[in-house]
Amino acid sequence: MSAATDRMSAATESSSATNETGSTETSRMQPSGGDSVGRLQRLQPTLWLLAVGFFGIGDLVTTTVGLRLSGIVEAGPLVGPLIDRYGVGSLFALKSLALAASYGIWQLVPSPHRVGVPLGLAVLGIVVTGWNTVIVSTVLFS
Repeated sequence: MSAATDRMSAATESSSATNETGSTETSRMQPSGGDSVGRLQRLQPTLWLLAVGFFGIGDLVTTTVGLRLSGIVEAGPLVGPLIDRYGVGSLFALKSLALAASYGIWQLVPSPHRVGVPLGLAVLGIVVTGWNTVIVSTVLFS
C-alpha cells in the first residue's frame, strides 16, 4: 500500500446508523475534493507543459511582438525598467529564473499541495498571454 493510499485510508471516516428496519448500515465518508486533488496530481506533467508554454513562451512572444508595435509599452513595474535598460533578453532571463525557482519550490512542497505551483503558473500564463494577445490584436486591427 502506498503512502498516499495510507493517508487516504486514515482520512476516511466510518459512521453507523440504524435504518427503518432496525438493521445497522455503515457508510464511508471520503474527504471532500479527494477526486479533484487526485486528478490534478495526475495532470501535473500537463500543467507544467502549460506553464512553460504560456507563462514562459507565450508571454515572452506576445510581449516581444507587442513591444515592436507603436503605442505598446511594458506596464510591469519590475519588467518594464529591465526591458528599457537591457532589452527583451532580460525578460527571457527573468522568465527562466522564475520557472527554475518554481520548479525548485515544487520539489520542496509536499504532495498534494505542490500541484499548486504548475497550476498557478499555467493559469497566470494563460491570463497574461491572453491579455497580451488582446492588446496586440487591438493595435494591429484598429
